[in-house]
Amino acid sequence: ESLNTMSMMEYNGSAIVAMAGDGCVGIAADTRHGIRQLQTVGCNRQKTFQMTDQTFVGLAGLGTDVQTMSQLLDFRLKLYNLREERTMEPKTVGNLISHMLYEKRFGPYFTEPVVAGLDKNHKPFMCAFDFIGAMSQAEDFVVSGTSSEQLFGVCESFWRPGMDKDELFETLSQCLLSAVDRDCLAGWGGVVHIITPTEITTKRLKGRMD
Repeated sequence: ESLNTMSMMEYNGSAIVAMAGDGCVGIAADTRHGIRQLQTVGCNRQKTFQMTDQTFVGLAGLGTDVQTMSQLLDFRLKLYNLREERTMEPKTVGNLISHMLYEKRFGPYFTEPVVAGLDKNHKPFMCAFDFIGAMSQAEDFVVSGTSSEQLFGVCESFWRPGMDKDELFETLSQCLLSAVDRDCLAGWGGVVHIITPTEITTKRLKGRMD
């Protein structure tokens, strides 16, 4: 079997979704670390990373590249903070990721990132990328990982405008749990971060297999 791009993306499995509320934004991911469908190695793999006090990045794809990308991003953001003496806006984090991925397009990182954050006006910003850095922005939700199709389906049904942080948490959690139940490559628990102008709330979810 040839390990083409798609099977590299599916090797460890992942489900990531970011969703906008009213003056808040959330990002959720499953926690399974698996080897194809054959084996679940662990149930606490980190796929979402806090980049600034108002921005999270979710990284779907190959586990090793997820680790590399998160460390590289962390480094680039700290460098920016030192040079500019200010925190990077979510949109700038998105542009940085796009640049980093496209730079390596001939030997790409097998990861499809999602950015979720609040800008300086407390407006939600969300975007997703393919593995060579093409950005797609959305006002409602963005998804990534092997559960993308399932996530699109439930998010289309359940998302609505004007949700407060509690409604957003509930919707995001249900969307993630419903989607991973239809994908054997993802699941085994989840984690949800809700970002508001004043705080970040993180909650863990128990999935069907936990």
